Amino acid sequence: MVVDMANLQQHPNVDLAVRYHEAVSKSESADRFLHEDVVHHELPNALFPDGVVRDLDGLRAAAARGRTTIRDQRFQVLNAVAAGDQVALEVLWTGTLAVPLGDLPAGHTLRAHIGTFLRFRDGKIIAQRNYDCYEPASRP
Repeated sequence: MVVDMANLQQHPNVDLAVRYHEAVSKSESADRFLHEDVVHHELPNALFPDGVVRDLDGLRAAAARGRTTIRDQRFQVLNAVAAGDQVALEVLWTGTLAVPLGDLPAGHTLRAHIGTFLRFRDGKIIAQRNYDCYEPASRP
């Protein structure tokens, strides 16, 4: 099910959050959406069992690594809730491997159900917290 984004985008921060995810999907720079003091917390998941915390430089480095690992990706925003300077998104992510990952061959598609919580300052993302739930990786 896809949510009618026209209704969700009435809140300016939801619009920014959706456009941010669209830019990341296209492997575009997300800098225009990120505050210089941004902190990104990725909670423990299948790819990062200990979780990870990134600043702006860390996000840039992760994006560069991702472009070599993932051939293409898509963030499908399924739902959004906004209050004040905060936005919560329910997102379905799919990414196709450009290179083998463990036992998975290049070309394999990964899927994750993501809860993303964003806080905005001065029209940019100052904080992001992700809860990424990857589907079991079965061999094709």
